[in-house]
Amino acid sequence: MKGSFLPALALAVLAAASQVRAEPSALAAIREAGVIRIGTTGDYKPFTYRTAAGDLTGADIDMARDLAAHLGVRAAFVPTTWKTLLDDFKAGKFDMVVGGISVNPARAEAGDFSIATLSDGKRPIVRCADKDRYVSLAAIDQPSVHVVVNPGGTNDTFAHEHFARAPIEVYPDNKTIFEEIVAGKADVMVSDGVEVDLQARLHPGVLCPAAVTAPFTHDEKAYLLRRDPALKAAVDAWLRQELDAGGWRKHLDAAMH
Repeated sequence: MKGSFLPALALAVLAAASQVRAEPSALAAIREAGVIRIGTTGDYKPFTYRTAAGDLTGADIDMARDLAAHLGVRAAFVPTTWKTLLDDFKAGKFDMVVGGISVNPARAEAGDFSIATLSDGKRPIVRCADKDRYVSLAAIDQPSVHVVVNPGGTNDTFAHEHFARAPIEVYPDNKTIFEEIVAGKADVMVSDGVEVDLQARLHPGVLCPAAVTAPFTHDEKAYLLRRDPALKAAVDAWLRQELDAGGWRKHLDAAMH
């Protein structure tokens, strides 16, 4: 029995290996389907934003459409939320995720990240009268300071890791969250620097970046991809060309309003 079992096991292993090799790569499957499915939250200016008319816009939306054209396929945008983004990705609902996606270990375990599009860091945004007041984590982490945060993303994680004394409001709508600070219902939101600068521009004289000496973190933005060396290589080569030629910066500058 022992002599017959081992050859049978070896054949089974070889058959399984052959089947794995025969499976198409993610890139091949995308090209065969003629569509790349792109997850995005649609609530994070300047990267991804759904207008009142229901149209998606933003720097990463424009880039995703350019990538699809480069690959010779159609871009199909799939809605997700910051809270469900990683689970949706793991469930295979999309081939890539765009829209101001910060590189972090949990996401890197689930797929491949492209080369970075942007280096950024967490900074506070406040009412302009308070811009010289909330300039450190200690100054913010006080019982009298109300912190507001959108659920499920890196802002949520950062707030709950760093603020033990300040009350934290988890506000469900990232499109209108900054109005909570304008209305005096919250005092501070700590978010990515590019979003802080944009919201200050959209609320001139009302909201300002706090006068911190340096960002609280250093983060990179990138695109999260299905794990496949061929897909990553294709996206990275295209993205490097866009970064070098100024295509990414052009899209970002156009979205900063």
